[in-house]
Amino acid sequence: MKTLVISTSSFDIDNNPPLQQLLQKGFQIVTNPHKRKLTEDEIIELLSNGATGLIAGIEPLTARVFQASPQLKVVSRCGAGLDSVDLNAAKQHGITVLNTPEAPAQAVAELTMAFILNLLRQTAVIDRAVRNKEWPRTQGRLLAAQTVGIVGLGHIGRRVARLCQAFEASVIAHDPFASQVPDGVKLVPLDQLLASADIITLHLPYSADSHHLLDAKAFAAMKPEAIVINAARGGLVDENALADALKSGKVSAAALDVFEQEPYQGPLLEFGHITLTSHVGSLARESRQRMEIEAADNLLQGLIQTGVIS
Repeated sequence: MKTLVISTSSFDIDNNPPLQQLLQKGFQIVTNPHKRKLTEDEIIELLSNGATGLIAGIEPLTARVFQASPQLKVVSRCGAGLDSVDLNAAKQHGITVLNTPEAPAQAVAELTMAFILNLLRQTAVIDRAVRNKEWPRTQGRLLAAQTVGIVGLGHIGRRVARLCQAFEASVIAHDPFASQVPDGVKLVPLDQLLASADIITLHLPYSADSHHLLDAKAFAAMKPEAIVINAARGGLVDENALADALKSGKVSAAALDVFEQEPYQGPLLEFGHITLTSHVGSLARESRQRMEIEAADNLLQGLIQTGVIS
């Protein structure tokens, strides 16, 4: 029997028309039994039954994985990022790799805005105080009075820019590869963005070149009381350096949805003026549904194009 693997921790198979078409064509679907991000060995084991297609999460799809999966023809990422996929190795093994860059964009952009507004008005901190029978009269800050620095002007970064502009914030951005720049957004070098922005939010892919883009040197270059947000990829921020910047007060607050190691168990847990979430950027119901259907449709079309099915 022909086999497909879905490695994301959750996936609605029943309400997914492209997957239903594949089931009607005789495919068996194998899902992730661990309900979390898979290790390299675990994804190799899932693919070991001769799977020809994979709807992938963020597990490492390395040269070793592809070498161990000779029947695999199509990888369809349920999401935008491809940093977990060795694209050169996939090409060498004749594997088509597809993704869904547009589907999660609004969800991640809105989560970023939730982070920004929460940190400016300190709503989570105040909530905890009230529950502790305190009544703080905390003075926050207006988004309209801030300069927001966006690193990465792709599908998500452009949305964040427009949403910030709707709150009357000034927006600057850094992206040497930007093909579209929203009206009113000024492109600047990274060092200028770090020195000028009150809020710095990351929306770029992870790569060896962007590893620890925000490190101790970058934090030192920021304005006093800067706010830092990462809803993009773990590894873009040096988490230990961020902890030091929070401890010294150089960074006044931060929000992270992604981490180098997940689940996160590091020093940032000690700080009260930081928001930490469990990689939920794309997990808005409407975006998730669209992303799953697009990923399945990409897989279906990829299997047709590679001749696995007609």
